[in-house]
Amino acid sequence: MLHLLQVVLHFDQWLALFLREYGAWVYLGLFLILFAETGLVIMPVLPGDSMLFVCGTLAGAGHMSLAILIPLLVSAAVLGDALNYSLGRRFGPHLFSGRWRLQPGHLAMTEAFYRKHGGKAIIIGRFLPIIRTFVPFVAGIARLPWARFTSFNVVGAVLWIVGLLLAGFFLGSLPWVKAYLTPFLLLIILISLLPAIIAWLQNRRRASV
Repeated sequence: MLHLLQVVLHFDQWLALFLREYGAWVYLGLFLILFAETGLVIMPVLPGDSMLFVCGTLAGAGHMSLAILIPLLVSAAVLGDALNYSLGRRFGPHLFSGRWRLQPGHLAMTEAFYRKHGGKAIIIGRFLPIIRTFVPFVAGIARLPWARFTSFNVVGAVLWIVGLLLAGFFLGSLPWVKAYLTPFLLLIILISLLPAIIAWLQNRRRASV
C-alpha cells in the first residue's frame, strides 16, 4: 500500500519515465488502468483522478497529446462502466460472497448513494473514488434500463475525463503547481476521498444507534 501511494504521489515522474522508455505504448497502459478501475469491482483503489490530472499536465508540457488522450480515456471509462453494469446485472451480490471476499461495506455505501441520487449517481459517482467503481455495478443489480444507463455513463465519462485532463493541462503550467505537484496530487486524492469517508462515518453512526 505504501508503494502504491508513492507511485500515485509521484505519478508524473513515473509516467515521464515510461514515456521515454516505451513511447506510445504508455497510452495503452493508461487505457487498461482506467478500464480496470471503472470496470472491475476488485480494482477500486487505482489512481484515476491523479492519473488524469498528471496526463493533462504532461499534455500541457507537450509530452502527450490531448487529441489522443481524450477519446482514448473516455472510451476506457465508458467501456469499463458498461462491463461493470453487465457484471452487476448478471452476477449481482454473488460477487460479494464466497471466495471473492469483496468488502460488503463498499456495496452498502454505494447502494445508499445510488438510492439518494438515482441515475444521476452514475455521473456524480465518476468524481468519487471507490464509489465510481461500484455505482455501475449497483445500477446493474437494480436493472436500470440499458439505454438510460448508457446515456448517464457517456455524459459522466466525458465530464470526468475532459474536466481533469483540462485541469491538468491549464493548471499544470502554473509555477506553484509545478513546484508543489506532489502535495497538490495528495490534495486531489484527499478531496476526492472526502465524500466517501463522510458517507462511511455516517453509516457507522447509524449502525451504532
